[in-house]
Amino acid sequence: MAAAAVPAASQPVPPPLAAGPRHDPERCDGRPVLMVVRGLLADRERLARYAEALRASGLYPRLGGYYLNDPRRIAVFEGTPPAEESLLIVRFPCLAHARAFWFSRPYQEVIRPLRLDPPAGSFTVTIHAELPLPPYMAGRVTAPDYVAPAADTAASVPQVPQAPQ
Repeated sequence: MAAAAVPAASQPVPPPLAAGPRHDPERCDGRPVLMVVRGLLADRERLARYAEALRASGLYPRLGGYYLNDPRRIAVFEGTPPAEESLLIVRFPCLAHARAFWFSRPYQEVIRPLRLDPPAGSFTVTIHAELPLPPYMAGRVTAPDYVAPAADTAASVPQVPQAPQ
C-alpha cells in the first residue's frame, strides 16, 4: 500500500477536544493503561489511509503504545453487534504517554483529520487502568512489563494547546 498523503497545511484542522485532559508528559508513573477505541466503520478505505499515516508517524513506538488485538471480531457469544462494529485496544506504559499520543501535534493536526473529514466512522475513545495479573495466573503467564518507560520520550512529542479544565 502506498503511503498516505499528508493533508496540506491549508486544510482545516479540528480543534483540540474541549475537555482535553491536562498532562505532564515528563511523568510516567509506570502504571499501564488501555486505550479502547470502539466504533462503527463507514469508510474502510479512508480508515486504511488513517492507519497508514498513524503507522508512518512513529508515535506508538516513541510512546510505548501497541495494539493488543485485531479490531475485527472472530466470534460472537452473546447479542447481535452491528456488522460494522470495530473494537481496538492500545496499551501504553502510563496515562501520561496515552495523553502525549492523543494530544500530539502530529495526531491532532495531521492524522486524526484523515478519519474525521469526511468521517471514516463514528468512534469513542476511552482510557482504562490495566489490572495487575491475578494470583491464580502467577507462573502461568508473565506480566507484560515495560523495561523502561523513558518518560523523556513523551516530552519530545510536540503537543497541541489544550482547553483549561
